[in-house]
Parts: sequence; C-alpha cells; structure tokens
Amino acid sequence: MQTKNNILDAIGDTPLVRLNKVVPDGSAEVYVKCEFMNPAGSIKDRMASYIIHKAEEEGLLKPGGTIVENTSGNTGLGAAMTAAVKGYKAVFTMPDKMSQEKIDGLRAFGSEVIITPTDVPGDSPDHYVNVAKRVAEETPGSFYLDQYHSQWNIEAHEVLTGQEIWDQTDGGQIDAIVVGTGTGGTASGIGRFFKKKNSPVKIIGVDPLGSVHYQIFKTGTMSTPYVYKVEGLGEDIVCKAFDPTAVDEMYQVNDYECFTMARRLIREEGLFCGGSSGGMAHIAVNIAKEMGAGKKIVCVLPDSGTRYVTKYLSDEWMKMHGFLEPDKGLGLIEDMLGDSREVITASEADSVGSIINLMKSKGISQVPIMNGSAAKPVGIVHEVDVLRGLQSGEITTESPVRGVEKPIGGLLYPKARVEELYGVFGQDQAAIVIDEGKIVGILSQIDLIEFLAKKQ
Repeated sequence: MQTKNNILDAIGDTPLVRLNKVVPDGSAEVYVKCEFMNPAGSIKDRMASYIIHKAEEEGLLKPGGTIVENTSGNTGLGAAMTAAVKGYKAVFTMPDKMSQEKIDGLRAFGSEVIITPTDVPGDSPDHYVNVAKRVAEETPGSFYLDQYHSQWNIEAHEVLTGQEIWDQTDGGQIDAIVVGTGTGGTASGIGRFFKKKNSPVKIIGVDPLGSVHYQIFKTGTMSTPYVYKVEGLGEDIVCKAFDPTAVDEMYQVNDYECFTMARRLIREEGLFCGGSSGGMAHIAVNIAKEMGAGKKIVCVLPDSGTRYVTKYLSDEWMKMHGFLEPDKGLGLIEDMLGDSREVITASEADSVGSIINLMKSKGISQVPIMNGSAAKPVGIVHEVDVLRGLQSGEITTESPVRGVEKPIGGLLYPKARVEELYGVFGQDQAAIVIDEGKIVGILSQIDLIEFLAKKQ
C-alpha cells in the first residue's frame, strides 16, 4: 500500500497548473504552484512543520511544551496541525482583521487564539507580535516560532519549496517566479535556492499597498505602514526573514487587484485560492504580457479560498467595501514629480541659521539633509523641530544641523503608488522620493491636493 505515516508527510509536492483564461493571447505561459493543496490549506504548512522539527532537534521544544506564535492565520494553522499530530499545546495571537474562518480553524485544532487590534504601531504592546512574545515569556516550556525573524523560515523554503520548483521545471527551465512577501521567507528561500544554482530566473516579489517590504527593497528604509484588507501578504514591521538580496524585483498591488483576480481564478480557472493569490496572479499576468510568447512564469498561490468565504468571496462584503466598483487607482508617484517643486536640500555641515534662511527664502517647511560625500539623504529638518529647539534653548542659529535633524519617515520610490502618500501624510510627514540613492522629489499634502484636482 502507498501510505503516509501521518498527515505531516503529506505536506508539499503540490502541482504546477497552467493558467488558460486569465492570461491574454500572445503572453508568456503562467503556471501556478497550488500551495493551497497542502493539508492545512497553505504554503505555511511547510515552514511551520520545518521550524518545529528544527526546534525539536535543537532541544528548544520538548514533550509537553507549548508552541506560541503571532500569525495572520496560515502559519498558525500549519503549526496547530503539527502540534495536534505531535501532542503539543499551542497559543496564537492574531490581528482582528483576519477572517472568522481562520480563527475557527485554529480553535478546531485545539489551539488557544488571542485576538489583538490591527491598527496599532509595530512597537505597541498590543501589537500581535509583542503579545505573542509576552505569552511565550510567561509560559513555562514554551517555544516561540518567530516566523517573522527566524532564519529557519527562509531555510524551509530554500530546502523544500525552491528545490521542488526546480525539479518540477526540469532544472529551472523558466524565466520568472512571482511570489508574495508576507514574512518574506518564501521569496527569500526560493530566491536563495535559485541564486545558489546561478540560475537566470528572476525572482519577483509582490507587496500590498500599506506594507513595508516594497520600500525596504527599493530604498533600504522602512516606509510608513497603514491598514489594508488582503490577508497573509505584506507586513508593518521589518522582518529578518525577508532577504531583499534574494529578490530581483518588487511590485505593489492593491486590495482591489488582489480580490478581483482571486475571484477570477476561482470562477474561470477553478482554482479555489485566497486573496493574496489573486495579487500574485495579477502581477504574474502583467509580467506575462510584457515578456510575450515563448517565456514561462511560475506564480505561487499561497492559501485556500476556504478561509475567505465570508469576505472577498461574498458579493455583499465586496460591495460593502467598494470592491465591485471599477478600480480607482491614482497612478504612480512618478506621475506627480513633474508638478512638484524644486528639490531643496542641505548638508549636515550646515548651521541651523542657514537652514532658517533657506526655509524663508524658498518658502518651504522642511529640508532633507544630505551626506555630502555620498549625496544621500540621511535625515530631515522640519520647521517645528527648529522652533522647539530654539524655544527650549537646546540649539542656537550657530548649532550644526545634525543636532536637529530627524530620521526620514516618508521615503518613497518613484514607482510606488500615489495611494502610499495617505499613510505618509497621516503621520504628518512630507514624502521624500528617492531613486538610486538621490532625492528626485519632495511631496507635501498640497501637491497631492493639486494632483487630484487636476485628475478631476
């Protein structure tokens, strides 16, 4: 008989399936990796079981122990399944934007679920990552999975997923792999595998609007995160499981693109996958149109539509959130640069007095500060920073500007979506647009107002 010792042995070996109806004629061939066919319903089964196995080998997890993790649902389900098979207790923290199906699934495996608020900063004690860390510290015999920072996360996808795609494509006989960045582990692991093979295959990352991975990849600096609807894709903290050097290019998607394509994959291709899968397929189809006939693309579909029956698969839910209306995308940041003012910068060697004169003569309220040797932005001075410093007596007009400058919070790339500005302006920051290490534009709220007015 052909049997498995337990359900964990059924993880992996998911099929590659060609897309036929959603890919226009004359485009590259797109094959989807059906990771929603893993036993707990997602690609996270691979990573969760791998990390738990490694923890057992290292003596970090022992019989009778408790697995603790922060999860958007899928890693939790993979870990809960593994815990059930191996006899461990499990506790998971999850943001309140996640579907009820995921919460119920975790509890069905016998796990405890702690729901936390979504719209809190990454350093808040109520953030689901910090709550999980606190639970792990307070629970004797616990093992904190730490998917966002564990190098075993990357290793799992290098050893398992990367090798599997390589074998299924006759030794990497494809042109690109499109994969989402949640923790970043999948893209990093697959990317490392193919790069160690010296393969010319392009690793394409996909990140939702509101997440930080795109800007980290493009600029090396974290952007201002904000809430989005799609689940299991993107993050609002810097993840050590994301290795930008393993990725060749990154693209952004919005909620509308994710949900609309996911519904098409189900209704036209029969692929019962989740909303993040729609985001990756949307980018894969766009790239296929650019590459043209004769090329081949693999696109990862991470999880199952069973998690979202009451969300994007519900017409009522889609209508309530405006996703049944045509997409109202605003374009790219580079579309605004032609209308932005002259880029005015200063050097770290300049004095506070010279910054004041610059603000007065140019009619500006903030000045990016450059590193003279590398012509690279290293900080920004707002007029309110100068005002507070002079008022408190901490600085004078003769003081060096480096004592006043603050980190740049709103750093964007020209190919970022205009919608990213809402998150930046929501934090009372100006948007600094950087390309190849140089500032190419500074955008304020009035620039966005004028841009929207012209579009109308």
